[in-house]
Amino acid sequence: MPYVEESLWIGGSVRSVYALACRMEDYPLFMSDVRSVCVVERGEGYTVTDWETDADGRLFRWRERDDFLPDEGRIIYRQIEGDVKRFEGEWRFREQGEGCEVTLTVDFDLGIPMLAPLLHPILVKKVRENSRAMLFAIKEKVEG
Repeated sequence: MPYVEESLWIGGSVRSVYALACRMEDYPLFMSDVRSVCVVERGEGYTVTDWETDADGRLFRWRERDDFLPDEGRIIYRQIEGDVKRFEGEWRFREQGEGCEVTLTVDFDLGIPMLAPLLHPILVKKVRENSRAMLFAIKEKVEG
């Protein structure tokens, strides 16, 4: 199964960067590929959100559960339903010097075994680009 991991140093405290990352409903305001994020349910330490993103003109929609673990500096997410068979991963936040290192992981499976050898390499590239774009958008928002 394809797995992507991207990290970026951001010039802000773990607390401030983590707080921004937790407000996923605000992502469309500063991430161009994210069309909408709607909070469906908010509970103690978690949210359920509906996402719509644009990947090279193709819309992807899914519902995910996000578990917030601020004491561990982590946000764990997993798709509940959506356009692919599996889509999950985590955000990790670690103090580093005058800022923090943010790592975003994505583990996914299209659920189409016959096409996986052809499509997975293309999707890994696109997921990597999208992950970096999300990290840089957060960096710009925090540092800008």
